[in-house]
Amino acid sequence: MVQRLFKKLGTILQEGGLITDEQLQAALQMQRTKGMRLGEALINLGFVTEKDIHRILGMQLGIPYVTLNNTQLDPQAARVIPEQLAKRYSAIPLKLEGKKLLVATSDPLNVFGLNDIAFTTGLELDLVIMSHTDVERAIRQAYSMAGMSDKNDAGNDRGEDELLPPAETEREAPIIRMVNTIIEHAVGDRASDIHIEPQDDTLRVRNRIDGMLYEVMTLPENTLASLVSRVKIMGNMDIAEKRIPQDGRIRYDYKGREIDIRVATLPTITGEKVVMRILDRAAATIDLDRLGFSKRSHDLFAEMIKHPYGLILVTGPTGSGKTTTLYSALNTLNASSKNIITLEDPVEYRMPGINQVQINQRAGLTFATGLRSVVRQDPNIIMVGEIRDAETAEIAIQSALTGHLVLSTVHTNDAPSTITRLVDMGVEPFLIASSTIGVIAQRLVRVICPHCREAYAVEPGSQEYDLLGLDHGKPVQLYRGKGCANCNGSGYRGRIGIFELLAVNNQLREMIQANETAAELRREATKTGMRSLRDDGLEKVLKGVTTLTEVLRVTSD
Repeated sequence: MVQRLFKKLGTILQEGGLITDEQLQAALQMQRTKGMRLGEALINLGFVTEKDIHRILGMQLGIPYVTLNNTQLDPQAARVIPEQLAKRYSAIPLKLEGKKLLVATSDPLNVFGLNDIAFTTGLELDLVIMSHTDVERAIRQAYSMAGMSDKNDAGNDRGEDELLPPAETEREAPIIRMVNTIIEHAVGDRASDIHIEPQDDTLRVRNRIDGMLYEVMTLPENTLASLVSRVKIMGNMDIAEKRIPQDGRIRYDYKGREIDIRVATLPTITGEKVVMRILDRAAATIDLDRLGFSKRSHDLFAEMIKHPYGLILVTGPTGSGKTTTLYSALNTLNASSKNIITLEDPVEYRMPGINQVQINQRAGLTFATGLRSVVRQDPNIIMVGEIRDAETAEIAIQSALTGHLVLSTVHTNDAPSTITRLVDMGVEPFLIASSTIGVIAQRLVRVICPHCREAYAVEPGSQEYDLLGLDHGKPVQLYRGKGCANCNGSGYRGRIGIFELLAVNNQLREMIQANETAAELRREATKTGMRSLRDDGLEKVLKGVTTLTEVLRVTSD
C-alpha cells in the first residue's frame, strides 16, 4: 500500500524551480480546454521536458529516477500484475523480493492506481520513477518476454475476476479494491475515523490518528460517486438518496478479526462527504491499569467503583476517552455474580457477560425511558452512556439512591463544574450530595513516539520552565519526538489520559447541599488532594510521557 502524502504536480514543479506561476496557469488553461493531463500540457507548451518532470518528481518525493537503459527487466516480476493494469496505471514491476515489489511508474502521484496495484498483488510497493515513454517500452518488452499479452493469455484476468461477484464490472472492481484499501490503511495506522471529502476538483481522504487529521491520499474528482455508492452498499444505505444525511454500519473482516465501522454521509455543496468511525475492540484499551492514571488516582478510582451503590460521573469533551474509562470500570467489575446493564448510543464495543442496550430515538427508546425499564431488570450496576437532560439525571440519581451503582458521562470542562451542571439541569442539590460518589474529568494527550524520542534540557528562566511551575532553579530534562516513519512525522504515537478526580467527602456533601459554586468546590477538593488536569499532565511531561505543548493544547480551557 502506498502511504506517502503526495502533493499536486504543479506545486512540486514550482517548488523545484522548474516552472513559474504564469507558466503553471497557462498549462492549467490548456489542460481544461484540450482535456489533456497537466504534464502533457507543460511539455506541449515547451516549459519542461518529460525528463525534467520525472527528475524533479524524484527529487521532491524522495523516489529514485531511473531510465530503461540502466534497468534490468524481470519477466517473472511482470507476471505479478496483468498487462492491462500495468498499461492503465503506467507502471511496470521490475523485481519481486519476498513481500516487496519494486515498481517503475511514470505517475507516482496516482495514489489511487498504485494502491490498486498494491491491493491486487497483496504486496508492499517500492517505487522508482521512469519516463512514460520508457514505461510503455518496458511493458511491451516485459510482457512479450513473459508471453503474457492479453491475446495469448487471458487467464490472469479471468482468475482475478473469479474472486469478485459476477455482477461487478471491470470499472467497478477498482473502486471496490480502493474502498478496501482506504479502510485497511486506516485500521493499520490505528485511525479512529476516515474522512472522504469532495473538494472543488479532487477527492481528499484524511484519517484521524491520535486525535489529529492527516491527509493520506488525493483521488480524482470523478471517483466520488462510485466510491460513495460502494460505501453505502457496504453500510446497507440508500445509494439513490443523496439529498439528506444517512447513517449505516459496516462489519469488516481485517486479518481475521471483525472491525465495526459506523458510516455517516452528509450532502455538501461539492458532493457527499463520508465519515467512517472505526471501532476496533482489539486495538481498544479497556484495562484500568493502562489508561494513564497515577498510582494515587488509580487507587482512588478503584475504591470508587467498589461502592455497592451511588453515582460516578466521567466528564470531558467529545473524544476525550470517557466511554473507554467507563468500559474499563465495567471490565474490572464484570463478574458472574453481578447483573450489569448498559444503555449506549451507540454500543461501541461488545463486552461478554454484560447486557448492552442500544438507544433508538426513533422507536422511543431514549436514555430516560430505557433507564426506567433497566431498573426493573434487577441490576447491580447500570452504565448510562450520557446524561443529557434533567429527566435522565433524576432517574439516574434515584437509581443510585435505591441500591444501584450507576456510571455515566456528562459534558463539562472539569470535575467541580459537573456538580453545578446537574443543579443547572434542575436536580435538587440534596439529591446530588447524597448520591454522588465522585467525578472524574479527563482529556487525552498524545504520547511521544518511542522510535524517535529525544531528550533536551530546559533552563531556568525560560518560558517552558515557568510553565512547568518549577522553582528549584536547576535545569530539567524533557523529551520530544523528532518525527519518523513510525509516527507519520508527528513525533507522537498513541494517546494516554490525564485525569482530575473529585472524591465527594462529607465536607463536599455539605457544600453541594448548600449550593456552593464550582470554584468553591474546587478549592475544597484541592485541599483534600485533588490534582487539576493540567497538574496531572505536567507530571507526565516531567516523566517524559508527553510534551508540554500537548498538555497546554488539551487543557487550554
